[in-house]
Amino acid sequence: MGVAGSGKTTVGHLLASKIGCDFSDADEFHSVENIRKMSAGTPLTDEDRRPWLDSMRFAVTKWLADDRLHVLACSALKSRYRQMLGADGGLVTFVYLKASKDLIAARLASRQHHYMKASMVESQFDTLEEPLESEAIVVDADCEATAIVELIIRSTSDPLGLKPKL
Repeated sequence: MGVAGSGKTTVGHLLASKIGCDFSDADEFHSVENIRKMSAGTPLTDEDRRPWLDSMRFAVTKWLADDRLHVLACSALKSRYRQMLGADGGLVTFVYLKASKDLIAARLASRQHHYMKASMVESQFDTLEEPLESEAIVVDADCEATAIVELIIRSTSDPLGLKPKL
């Protein structure tokens, strides 16, 4: 979890590959209307996000019911969003890729062909409710993605078999 440009997709793909599970990006769950809004530089409202969060919650519930380990890259900027995605059940581990506004602005400015524009950096940070360290594994988004993945693996108590299968 984290603001746009923090590295969620890159880290998520690497983590899923390392631990041998599937990966999904929250962008896949957005409606066409939400993508149009963000492409036009309009931040989403909680009302806009509700169906998006509901569809991800449904997916998370299914993965858990099927006893399938799965990595989902999702901004989950507010505490109540994380609650909806399963933080209250204790079976979902959140990793917060913490980044500065300067780092995110630079990353978004260099992105090609993505709907999230650098002009929306401020709205991302305005919406962000940082999780407590007791609620998420907190890592510096400015680190190399492979180092972040190793830190995530070392930071888990491995209740769901997160350690890589060797």
